[in-house]
Amino acid sequence: MLLIPVILSGGSGTRLWPVSRQQMPKQFCDIFEKPLQTLTLERSQKLGTPWIVTSETLRILTESNLNQTKLSGVKVIYEPMSRNTAPAIAVLCHLLILAGHSDEVAAVFPSDHLVANESEFEKVVHFAGKVALGNRIVTLGIKPSYPETGYGYIQTETKSLQQDGSLQAFPVVKFHEKPELSKAESFLAQGGFSWNAGIFVFKISHMAKLFLQYQPEMWTQIQRIKPDLSNLSEVYPLLTSISVDYAIMEKLSGDELICIPADFGWSDVGSWDAVASLTSGHKVAQYKGQRNFVFGIKQKHYSTIGLDDVIAIDTVDALLLLKRGTSQDVKLVVEALAKSKSKLVKDHTFEYRPWGYFEVLKETPHFKSKIISVNPHSQTSYQSHEKREEHWTITHGFGEVVLNDEIIAVEPGNHVHIPLAAKHRIRNTGPDVLEFLEVQLGSYFGEDDIIRYQDDYQRV
Repeated sequence: MLLIPVILSGGSGTRLWPVSRQQMPKQFCDIFEKPLQTLTLERSQKLGTPWIVTSETLRILTESNLNQTKLSGVKVIYEPMSRNTAPAIAVLCHLLILAGHSDEVAAVFPSDHLVANESEFEKVVHFAGKVALGNRIVTLGIKPSYPETGYGYIQTETKSLQQDGSLQAFPVVKFHEKPELSKAESFLAQGGFSWNAGIFVFKISHMAKLFLQYQPEMWTQIQRIKPDLSNLSEVYPLLTSISVDYAIMEKLSGDELICIPADFGWSDVGSWDAVASLTSGHKVAQYKGQRNFVFGIKQKHYSTIGLDDVIAIDTVDALLLLKRGTSQDVKLVVEALAKSKSKLVKDHTFEYRPWGYFEVLKETPHFKSKIISVNPHSQTSYQSHEKREEHWTITHGFGEVVLNDEIIAVEPGNHVHIPLAAKHRIRNTGPDVLEFLEVQLGSYFGEDDIIRYQDDYQRV
C-alpha cells in the first residue's frame, strides 16, 4: 500500500556536539556515508511521496539537502517557530485534508534515525498502515537488546490484536519516560516493553478527529491556516508547544493505540557511543591501548598511547574527549557553553547559504580569509560593506563579477579587488562549482556588515 511518509526535521544539535550544532543539527552532518536526512528521504520515498515538516531556520540546509538528493515532488512545511511535534502533525493533517487525502494513511518518522534493514522496515510500516486503517494510531516499538536508559519505553498488553506473519500488533498500556538502569533492567526481565522510536502511523482523518477531541483549541487555530500557508506565521505563535505523546497518545486507551514491536536495525544515533558502535570512524594508530574511536578532520593523522576506550571528536574549532559510556553527558558541556554564551553552541566555522557555502579559514584583528563556493547558475546578493574591502582570487570554475554595475568575466587565477563601499556580487555561469578565496581587510568582519540592493532569495 502507498502511504504518505512525513519526516519531522528539527533538533537542537546538542547530543552529537561539536559536530552537530544548533545551526547544523545531526540530520545534516556528514557522520555516515550520507547525511541522516538523506538516508531518511531515500528510505521514505519507497513508501510514497515524502513531506518534510521543519523549521524556517533550517530552510537553507533543507533545500540544499533536497538539491543533493535530487528527489522530486518532496513537499516541505517550514514552521516559523518550534512548537514541538503535536502542532507539526496537526498542521500536516489539516493541509492533507484540504488536499483531499483525509482517508489516506500517514507515517511520521524522525529525520535523524538510522535503519540497517530497510526491507524489514518497509514490511513493518506497511503492516502498521493496515492496522491504522481501522481507525487506530500505531506506533513502532523497537525490541530492546539491552537495558538502555537513554530511550523512553512503550509497555504493551500480552495478547496481540492483529498479526501478519511474525509481526504482531499489541494494545499499548503505558508510555514510560527514560528510566534509571534498575528500572530498565526490570523492563527487560518482565517483557512486553519496547523502545519508543518516535514513529507513528495513522489515518489522517482519524488523527484530525483526535486533535479535535483532545486539543480543541489547537485544532481550531490550525483550521484557520490557509492552503498556501500565507498566514502560518500569524497562527503559529498561538499554538501550545507540546509533544504528540502528551497531546494525543497518552490520552488514548484500550485498543485505540497500538504498538508493533519490531527489529529492523534501528538506532536514533543519539550519542557518540552510538556512533562509535555504528561506524569505524577515522583510522587511529593505537599503541599500548585499544577500543579508541576518533571522529575528526580528514587531513589529520591520529595516534594514541596508553589509552583505552576513549572517544575523540575533533573539529576545526572544538575538541571533545570522553570515555566510552559517558557520552550522554555531552549535554553538560553544551549547557556550560550556552551559559557562557559561546558561539560554539550554535555556529561552525562554515555556513551554508542559498547560493552555496563558505568556510572561514582564519580571522585576526586585521584580516579575515574565507573559501567561498557558489553553486552552478547561482549568484550572491548585490551588496556592499561599510567597514571592509575584499580581495577575491578565483580558484575553480567560471563566472562573472558585477562591480559597481560593471561586469567582469572571471576564471581560475583571476584577482578582483572589491573596494570599501563598492556594490558587488558574483555569479556562477558554468556547470561546475565556482570557488574563490576571499581576503577581507578593514576594521570589522562580521556577517552583519552587509547592505543588500538585490537578492534572489529576498533577504534583507
